[in-house]
Amino acid sequence: METETTPNIPTESHGHGMNGTDKGRAAIKSQFLTTKEKFHEILDSGGNGPNDDKASDDAGPKETAEDSLEEPQEKKLKVDPAEQERMGKQDSKRMRGQNKSRPHMKPTSYDNRRLCPSIIQERETKCVYGDKCKFIHDVAEYMALKPADVGEHCYLYDTFGKCHYGLSCRFARAHISADLKNLANEERAKAMVGRTPVRNSLDKDLQWRLRKKVVPFTASDAYMKTIFKGGHKAGEGWKKAATAENVDNCCSAVVHSQCSEGENPQTSDNQGTEVSQENLARVKTIGPLTDADVIKLRQCEKKQVDFKDKLYLAPLTTCGNLPFRRICKRFGADITCGEMAMCTNLLQGQSSEWALLKRHESEDLFGVQVEGCFPDTMTRCAELLNNKIDVDFVDINSGCPIDLVYKKGGGCGLMTRTNKFEQIIRGMNSVLDVPLTVKIRTGVQEKANIAHKLIPEMKKWGVSMITLHGRSREQRYTKSADWDYINTCSQLASPIPLFGNGDILSYYDAMKARETDVSGIMLARGALIKPWVFTEIKERRDWDISSSERLDVLRDFTHYGLEHWGSDTQGLEKTRNFLLEWLSFMCRYIPVGLLERVPQKINERPPYYMGRDYLESLMASQHVGDWIKISEMLLGPVPKNFNFLPKHKANAYK
Repeated sequence: METETTPNIPTESHGHGMNGTDKGRAAIKSQFLTTKEKFHEILDSGGNGPNDDKASDDAGPKETAEDSLEEPQEKKLKVDPAEQERMGKQDSKRMRGQNKSRPHMKPTSYDNRRLCPSIIQERETKCVYGDKCKFIHDVAEYMALKPADVGEHCYLYDTFGKCHYGLSCRFARAHISADLKNLANEERAKAMVGRTPVRNSLDKDLQWRLRKKVVPFTASDAYMKTIFKGGHKAGEGWKKAATAENVDNCCSAVVHSQCSEGENPQTSDNQGTEVSQENLARVKTIGPLTDADVIKLRQCEKKQVDFKDKLYLAPLTTCGNLPFRRICKRFGADITCGEMAMCTNLLQGQSSEWALLKRHESEDLFGVQVEGCFPDTMTRCAELLNNKIDVDFVDINSGCPIDLVYKKGGGCGLMTRTNKFEQIIRGMNSVLDVPLTVKIRTGVQEKANIAHKLIPEMKKWGVSMITLHGRSREQRYTKSADWDYINTCSQLASPIPLFGNGDILSYYDAMKARETDVSGIMLARGALIKPWVFTEIKERRDWDISSSERLDVLRDFTHYGLEHWGSDTQGLEKTRNFLLEWLSFMCRYIPVGLLERVPQKINERPPYYMGRDYLESLMASQHVGDWIKISEMLLGPVPKNFNFLPKHKANAYK
C-alpha cells in the first residue's frame, strides 16, 4: 500500500531563475516563473484574456469550493491541547501526513431522493417493499428533483448498447425516449453477450456463507495442525521438505516421491503428515477425474509467471483503483495489482473490501495484495482467494508504514516478527496454486536495515518474487530511495526475481535503476504523477505531453469510472472524488518544455509557474478549488453541498 507525507511547497516568488541549486525545488525556465499572488489571480480571471461571462461562471463553483476548503480545526489538533503542551515539540511530526479529520461526504449524501431500483430496471413485478420502500416510485416527482444532465452522450450506452442506470443516469437524454423508457442498441448489446469485462465480483451466496462462517477451509486447517502439533520443532521436517521442493525444478510426481525419500532421511518421519494434509485438501468430485483431483501441486508445478524485465504498477491505496489501472495498462504497464485488502475483512465478506479484488479484462498479468498479521487468517484468506477469484499471483503486504497496520503487527511489523512471517508465507504457499510474492521495505528504523537478512530466509520459505522499497518505515517517503542497498539485496535474492521500487519518475531514473541487478521496476508515485511514464520508459524518450492530451487522459478516467462506479449521481460523484484524489498527485507534474534541467526529480517540488496555456497553468495549481474546476469540465457542476479535501495535505490550501 502506498501512502505518503508531503512537505510544504515554498510560497516565495521567482526572485531569480532556477538553476537547480535550490535543494528540493525543480529547475524551471525563468520566463515561466511567477508569484503565488499573480498565479492565482490569472487562474481566477480565467486566463490571460479574461472573459466576463467565463469569469462569472467560474465564480459560482469557486465560491462553493472555497467555502468548503477551510482547513478543519480538528486536523490541526490530533492530540488534546493539554497533552500537546505536555509532550512539547516531539509531537511535531504527528502534525504531518494524512488529513484524518477531513470532512468526508459519502456519495449517497448527494442523492438522498433516489428512484426505486424496480423502476430503474423496468421490472414487470412491483416493488416488494410496497409503501414501506424508502425510494421514490413516482417518475414525474423524481424527474423534477433530479439534477440536470451532465452531457449529451452516455458512455455506457455508446459502449455496451444499454445503460442499466436508466432514468437515474446523469446522461439519460442519450437513451431515454419521450415516454420515459430506457432505449437499447440491440446490435451493440448483442455483441457484448457472453463478455465479462470485470471479474472477481463477490456473489451474494458466498457473502452469506462467509458471514455465517460456514465456508470450509480444509487445507488451511490441515496446515495449522502442522504448526501447533507438538510445538515449533514438530514442523521442522515439513519445512525441510518444503525447502527441497522450492529448489527442485523437476515437475513430475515421480521425482517428487524420490525427493521425499532421497537425500534427507531425517524428513521421512514427517512425510505422513504431509500426505495426510494432501488427503485432507483433496476435494471429491463427481464426473471426469482430473489430475488436480488426485495430485497436489508442488511449488515447481504451480502456475509460472515471467516477472523478468516487467514494469510493475504498485498497489496504491485509494488511487490505485480499477479505472486508474486501466489508464496505466493503456500506457504500457505490464503488471498490475489491486489495492491492499485486509484479510479479516475479506473473510467477513465485506463488499467494499472485495471490490478491491476486481480485475478488468485488459489486465493480463494481475495480482491482489493482502494484509494480515496471523498465519491462520492469512492462510484461510489465501485458500478463499485461490478457490473463488481469478488472479495470476497473490502478494503479501509487508511494507505498509501506517500506524493502524503496523501496531497490530502487520505491514512493516511482519519484518520484525520472523516466526509469524515464516508461518504466513509457508501457509499461504501450501494452499495457493499461483505464485506468492512479498513486498517489503529496507527495515523499520532508518539506519537499521534488515531486508538483507530476511531475503535469504524468504527464499527458503518459498516466495516467488520479492519487491523492495528502498526506504525504511521511519523514512516513509522522505529522502531518496537507497538503490545501492536494493542492488545488494537483489544479488542476495538471486535466482528469485527482486523488483526495485522508489523515486522512478522518468526514463532516466528507470535506466539508472536497470543498471543494478534488479529483475524489474515497480512504479508508485511516479505513475500517479504521470501515468505516461510507462510509455516514456518503453520508448526511451521524454514525452512533452500537452495539456489537452492530459485532459483527454482524465476524460478517459472519468469514462472508466462511470463504467465502474455507475453513471447515476452516486457513481458520478464517486468518480469525481477519486479523480480529485488523483489530481492531488498529478498537479506535481512539470511539463518537459518548461524545465531548465531534464528530467524532473520526484522529490523536487515546483515553484509557482505559468504554463504555456491556461489549461496547463490550471493543471499546475496545488489548490483543491482548481482541481474542482477541472472535474467540472468533465463531470459537470458539483452539488451545492459538495465538500472535498484530499487524503494527503499536499498544500491544497492557498
